[in-house]
Amino acid sequence: MIIAVLMVSTVNAQTDSVGLASLQTGPQTRKKVGVVLSGGGAKGMAHIGVLKVLEKAGIPVDIITGTSIGSIVGGLYAIGYNAHSLDSMVRTQDWTYVITDKEDLRNQSLLDRKKANTFLFNTDMTIGKRNLSAGGLIKGKNLAELFQKLFVGYTDSLDFCKDLKIPFACVATNIMDNSEVVFHSGRLPQAIRASMSIPAAFAPVRLGDMVLVDGGLKNNYPVDVAREMGAEVVIGITLNGKPKTAEDITGTMKIVGQIIDVNCVNKYAENKAISDLWMNVDPHSYSTASFTSEAIDSLIRYGEEEAMRHWDEIIALKKLIGIDNSFRPTIYYPLRPNAMTERQHVTGFTFENMTPQAERFLRNKFHLNRVDSIDAKLEQALTTSMRMDLFYHTAECQLIPEAGGVRVVLSAGERKSLQFRAGVRYDTEENAAILLGLDIPLKTAIPIEDDITLRLGKRLMVRDEITIHPRSFTRPTFSYTFHRSDVDVYTYGNLDYNIRYNQLQAEFLPINFDLRHFNLQMGLRWDFLHYRNKLGSESAKQVTLENEHFFSYRARLTLNTEDNWNFPTRGARFNAEYAYLTNDFTQLDVIDDKGKKQDKTAGMSDVSANWRMSFTIGSRFTIQPMVYGRLLFGSFVPAVFGNTIGGEWFGHYIEQQMPFAGIGNLEYLHYQFASAQLQAQERIGKNSYMLLRVAAGQHSKKLKELFDHSTLVGIQGGYYYNTIFGPVGATLGYSNHTKKAYFFINLGYEF
Repeated sequence: MIIAVLMVSTVNAQTDSVGLASLQTGPQTRKKVGVVLSGGGAKGMAHIGVLKVLEKAGIPVDIITGTSIGSIVGGLYAIGYNAHSLDSMVRTQDWTYVITDKEDLRNQSLLDRKKANTFLFNTDMTIGKRNLSAGGLIKGKNLAELFQKLFVGYTDSLDFCKDLKIPFACVATNIMDNSEVVFHSGRLPQAIRASMSIPAAFAPVRLGDMVLVDGGLKNNYPVDVAREMGAEVVIGITLNGKPKTAEDITGTMKIVGQIIDVNCVNKYAENKAISDLWMNVDPHSYSTASFTSEAIDSLIRYGEEEAMRHWDEIIALKKLIGIDNSFRPTIYYPLRPNAMTERQHVTGFTFENMTPQAERFLRNKFHLNRVDSIDAKLEQALTTSMRMDLFYHTAECQLIPEAGGVRVVLSAGERKSLQFRAGVRYDTEENAAILLGLDIPLKTAIPIEDDITLRLGKRLMVRDEITIHPRSFTRPTFSYTFHRSDVDVYTYGNLDYNIRYNQLQAEFLPINFDLRHFNLQMGLRWDFLHYRNKLGSESAKQVTLENEHFFSYRARLTLNTEDNWNFPTRGARFNAEYAYLTNDFTQLDVIDDKGKKQDKTAGMSDVSANWRMSFTIGSRFTIQPMVYGRLLFGSFVPAVFGNTIGGEWFGHYIEQQMPFAGIGNLEYLHYQFASAQLQAQERIGKNSYMLLRVAAGQHSKKLKELFDHSTLVGIQGGYYYNTIFGPVGATLGYSNHTKKAYFFINLGYEF
């Protein structure tokens, strides 16, 4: 909401020109037409609708200027995107991602994607150095990368009047002396990024001695700039809603918004007076932060409707321009061909502000010595790796034209001192819980990351994980974890006993292949369990628990191609794990009911797997069949590693927990368990989901007897709303095992 209010642009004052170049005139048979696009955040999508009508009317565009969102639309139009291609482009963008600093999940490993869907808050920190990329809630990393992709071929230093298909200029504000800065040259993505840097919302752009923010603070409707560039006929578009009444100004945010609005009039009247045709699009109920697909569709339509109301004036303007009704622009720019995927020949790579080790890392990871061409996808992969593997705050990829192709210049900003993460959740079982994370990149030749995680709540957890980022895809990892567990165990739906214990766990994974959809881990783990107490009912089976330790050999395989972490509509998720559990690397101690060692036996084998697929029928309904289970083999199975079912997620309360529809609490079962679940998911609106799950399962002491026992059956219905804080909703279920209803409320990401 704060960002939405800050996205209201303001106006006025003196002008400093950055690289103003003279326009080449030559023989002229008609007047030059300038189009001026004002700022206004998401409301600027309406500019596209107006441009559609101008193209339909055959109005030539010789000069284009803009501020903030107007600079984005105008800059793209100036390099060859016509109105229809702009329409298609803005509808395909995920704007909720673009206007944040989140990493693109498509370019993240599975473990990084899990972090992104666990922590609510994530920020970089620099200790001992000034972080020049700071200065706003959003650094604008994703916006800068989007501009790099959209402006392929126009990312090096240019003269905007000579080197673009349509002469272009945009406006920014230098807060060092409160002056207006007009960009006529430079790096186009950088100039546009400066023009839309809303103070406090987006970090400013630093250029020499200037600190540049949104141009709307000085000149939100730059008709004067278009006139100075030689425009003889000016068509201008603004984005102002209806004036507010005193009754409309209620609440803190609306008061702040009105204070900004009344200060948006400095240069506006003068520029409006020198416009030949002025059109104002009323955005109705949409704000500067309305980037939803519904809002974009409506705003573009509002722009078309406003221009059509001025159709007669637009046609009459042709006489003033010096053209007749049959005139059409001699150059009608089509959609830039494959601008997002086109490849360019690479003449070489240059690395700026990077260590030799970082350069070698990138050359080896992406095999740059063999790369002869580059596209937007490879550009983004390189900059993502620079931020995530090499821990730079900012990363930029520029394509500099040279004879025979382009030189790729990879520029890095300051290295991160650390990255702080925070998450919070609430549910009706464990109440509130907080998750804090600290990622510390170590200053080593090979990138190494120290990841510290703390969970506060009924279950306390502290983990320190050190990950090596070598040049290959494997990431050897060593972790040490402390769990303080407080677990309620139920029998047929009734609380049977409570067990409290501490678990120390050290794990070394020399093999850790962590790719986009795939993760393979193999290694050795040590567990030490210190039992504090066990409180049970009269009928509970009393087992004396002695402190014990285990060594286990483990292999885990995870494959995840789902399109959404919480509410997928397509793709598959597969997890499989094998563990061989021992006390001394080879054998396992047999413990009797009194906690005494009897003798040794072969280790216990633990085989578990789950596989879910999603199939969408229509646009809103998805079915998700899933099969899963866990099989334990060996003459002795330690009680702490027995099978448990219940709850919503795998491994939530304890590691071996498996969900089961209709069962909310942990229930211990026999050593062999297999289950199948079918979930129906219906999306309502944009973010609401109705869920229905039906599950059936079998369990027994021996695998050959698996289907000799009665079948467990459960059913569960729920409603969830997908928010930026994670899924918020409730479920109600029933099973023939517990023979009672179970109600559960969840607020936030699962951890």
